[in-house]
Order: sequence, then C-alpha cells, then structure tokens
Amino acid sequence: MENYSIFKLMKHSLSYHENWKRVWRSVVPKKNYDVIVVGGGGHGLATAYYLAKTHGIKNVAVIEKGFLGGGNTARNTTIIRSNYLWDEAAQLYELSLKLWEGLSKELNYNVMFSQRGVLNLGHTLQDMRDIERRVNANRLNGIDGHVVSPKEIKKIAPLINISQDIRYPILGASWQPRGGTARHDAVAWGYARAADALGVDIIQHTPVTALNCENGKVKGVETKYGSIGADRVACVVAGNSGVLASMAGFKLPIESRPLQALVSEPVKPCLNTVVMSNAVHGYVSQSNKGDLVIGAGVDSYNGYGQRGSFCIIEHTLQAICELFPSFSRVQMNRQWGGVVDTTPDACPIIGLTPVENLYFNCGWGTGGFKATPGSGYVFADTVANGTPHTLAKPFSIERFYSGALIDEHGAAGVAH
Repeated sequence: MENYSIFKLMKHSLSYHENWKRVWRSVVPKKNYDVIVVGGGGHGLATAYYLAKTHGIKNVAVIEKGFLGGGNTARNTTIIRSNYLWDEAAQLYELSLKLWEGLSKELNYNVMFSQRGVLNLGHTLQDMRDIERRVNANRLNGIDGHVVSPKEIKKIAPLINISQDIRYPILGASWQPRGGTARHDAVAWGYARAADALGVDIIQHTPVTALNCENGKVKGVETKYGSIGADRVACVVAGNSGVLASMAGFKLPIESRPLQALVSEPVKPCLNTVVMSNAVHGYVSQSNKGDLVIGAGVDSYNGYGQRGSFCIIEHTLQAICELFPSFSRVQMNRQWGGVVDTTPDACPIIGLTPVENLYFNCGWGTGGFKATPGSGYVFADTVANGTPHTLAKPFSIERFYSGALIDEHGAAGVAH
C-alpha cells in the first residue's frame, strides 16, 4: 500500500496536474435556477451547500465575479471565536463555532481548524469591567470563557510583555480556549467541493451587472451570459453589498471600508494562541507555516480599495511590538486590505429585503470569517423557507427602523 501511494504521488507530480481530478466542475449556466447565490466566498458557498444538503434544493448556482474565495475569505486573519456580549450575537457565533468543530468531517476536507484559544487583553479598569461582564454573559449562554490575570496570560503566551512600565500595561484578559483559527482557502474549497458534489453549479469570473426585478419581485440576474432566471436570489457579497442593493432600488445601512492585515516571514513556533487588543489596536497569531498573521483596524475613510493606508500599518506594528518586543526583529512579507461592510451596531443583516424573493446577508464587518458556517446555515434556512431562521430574526434590516439594535462594538473586534 505504501509503495502504491508513493507511485501514485510520483505519477501525479510528473503530470503537472494535467491528470488531477477537478475539485468542482466548470459549467456554463442554465437559463433558470431555483436559487442564485451571488458571491462565491465562504458565506455564499456555505449557503449553497446547506441549501442542497439540508433543504434538498440542488438547482442552485453560485455566481462569483472573480475566483472562489478571492474576496474577503482570502483577505482576513482567520480568527474564530464566539465570545460576543449580547444573547443574539453570542448564540449565532456559538452555532458557527460548533459547526467549525465538526466541519472537516462534515465536508470530508481538512479545513485545518485549530482550537488554540483566543485572548482578548484588557489595559484599563474599564476594559476589565467590560471583559468580566462579557465573560459572565458568555457563561450564562453556555459559552466557554475565563477572566485571566497577567501571570496566567504569560503562561499561555510566554513572549508577551506584562511589564507595568509600558504605555498600555496588561491588567488581564478574557480567554476562550475553544477559539482559534482555520485555513481560509481550505474553507472555501471544502464548501465548493461539497456543494458541487450535490449538484450546485459554480460559475466563476462572472460579475452580476444587474438584478432583474419586476413589480417589486426579483426575477434573476444579468451577467456576461445574458439573463439568468431564478425564483430566489441570495446576495452574499460583503463590501459590495451596497452596490447590489442599489441595483434593486433600495439602500442598506452599511459603510464599506478597507481592513488591514499583514504577514511576516516564517519563524520558528513562538506563539500558540491568538492575542487581541482593542486598546493598542492590533491582533496577532502564528500560522502553521510559521508566519505571524497580524490584523489591524479599518481605515477611517470609506472605499473599495484593497491596499489601505500606511499609517494604519505603522500604528498596528507599533502596538504589536509593544506587546511582543521580540517581534521587532521580524521582517514583514506582505500586506493587504479586505473590503468590509459595517453596520451602525457592528452586527450583520441577514434576511428579507423590500424586494420579494431577494435576500441579503451582509454587514459582518471584521467578524465575517468566524461566522462562515453559522451564517451559511441560517441564511440557507431563511432562503429555503422564505422566513428568517430563529437565530437570524434579530438581524433583520427592520431593526434599524424599530431601534432594536444589537450593539456589539465592544466585542466585535478592534476595527470597530
């Protein structure tokens, strides 16, 4: 068996991938679908997968303007956690975390989910009050969480600087052991392969140029292939959500901004957890390849650029070097920005729109990656049944009219 495997590996390596089986089909779209999912990132692919797997709706197309997972799915720092403050948000992210815990088995594809834990640092008395409140709220919701001291933080992350003489001394942190990271492209590929196996058509490099609506009802989309009809259209396009909503004649309460991230040269294992800090405005983990993955905040201006501002990078690296002085000797390899869409209360919009049979899933801000499985699950249920999933109900667009906001600015991350 071992010799056969080595022979097979050598055979494939010499074929220059020509004889490798495609992970998903390349198709020409049909004229009509039951559901069109606009957006081929993690959320869109997860939506298509659960539509087919859980609800039996397999006449589905995923239409992506670029390549699968090439948007925010590929432009984030892959942090996964569920330690949000309010019940509505905590339950949604906890569903997602539970799905993450079984996702590799579910998809039969290794998404490299690593439960290395997440530390959220506190630097002031108010930080610590907020941390204690959030941990207590988490535990009431059955979500793991602990308040830890600087000495306990040092045991978890030995290189961290807990001196009380620095500009922002560390007073403590929240600690969620079940949090961690996953491989961003593996998540997209895993969902794409599984959805394709169930009959979902995946169409790449095909921008949607218009949403076809008649008498207040969506009929399909316009693409380079012409009109493609659909009974229902589900839009999951992150920072471009406002653009698609305008095609349908309504406005979303979101703003799109570049979100910064960087990776360093690979170094030997030195950080086996995720460290986040709202006060010094940065967060860091170490990938399986050894790079330090560093996240920053959103730029202060609105825009659709994927580069961001140097001043944000400079500020973030100052913060990371204060937390981890030894990192000052590490070279940065590359930097990028993702276009995130943020709402006034730092929570997503999931559900129906003013246009019949048109659904939107957007406004995840900087927290979209961690929500991928849960978002796809509840959005697929909403689209399949025409009514919001129980966990999606609080995140309807109507809350911005009724005033029933879910203010998660404190727990959402450093970018808000």
